[in-house]
Amino acid sequence: MTFTKTFVADAADIDELGHVNNAVWVRWIQDLAVAHWEAVAPEEQRAAHVWVVTRHEIDYRGNLAEGQQATGETWVPEPPRGARFNRHFRFTSADGRALVEGVTTWALLDRATGRLLRVRDEVAAPFRSDGPA
Repeated sequence: MTFTKTFVADAADIDELGHVNNAVWVRWIQDLAVAHWEAVAPEEQRAAHVWVVTRHEIDYRGNLAEGQQATGETWVPEPPRGARFNRHFRFTSADGRALVEGVTTWALLDRATGRLLRVRDEVAAPFRSDGPA
């Protein structure tokens, strides 16, 4: 399943070079992943689990100026490995040009104890995808 969300660069997102700051892109990567989780995970899973980032791999290929829009898409093409899985992402401009893309490794924690949990099939199933065409 590929999930998409639109982002618009506002004045606070812009750095001294006149484009979206790299730290903002990282925030948008997280916002995209969290929105995907909230959209597809049942309430009982959202109440019992929390995800944390263990690694980002990001390629910056373009940028946005204030007021410009990017479409973020994310998908999980491979099964989880223990407590972790890789979530792929891509942000494209209004004309379809790739701006930022990469992979983030997420780990599943038990919300009550903070301990790592193996990602069970029923938790992973709503995210599984072969990615965008």
